[in-house]
Amino acid sequence: MVWQLAQVLWVGGLWLMHLGLMPVLAQIGLAPLLVEEIGNTLEVLLVIFSAVCVFVQALVLARTEGVESIWRDLRGQLLLMALVGCALYLAGHSWLTEALRWQSFFYWLAGFSGLILVLQPIPGESIRARFARP
Repeated sequence: MVWQLAQVLWVGGLWLMHLGLMPVLAQIGLAPLLVEEIGNTLEVLLVIFSAVCVFVQALVLARTEGVESIWRDLRGQLLLMALVGCALYLAGHSWLTEALRWQSFFYWLAGFSGLILVLQPIPGESIRARFARP
């Protein structure tokens, strides 16, 4: 249950930010600079929160499937990719403030890693059990 909650919070948050919140803020008529400032502030906070949730998911995976699953399992590799994406986004935000394309790339790297992770089975559960009829 912790796996699913953390996954919903960080993957849903990353995608909702750009597919839901930012377009709505632009549509309601706020000043473009205000929308950009809100987006930048929330994006950084969301990436930090996502990194924490990814770390929690990695702990759940290591406890359920074993520590070696972080390196060998697709779920672990996706979690590592998302964590690297979050870390490099935050590094770019702190030290290379002009490199907006790289920040955007690392944001989407974490987002797409999470999207693929959603399609994977929950640790301790097989893929057949996930899609079996009750």
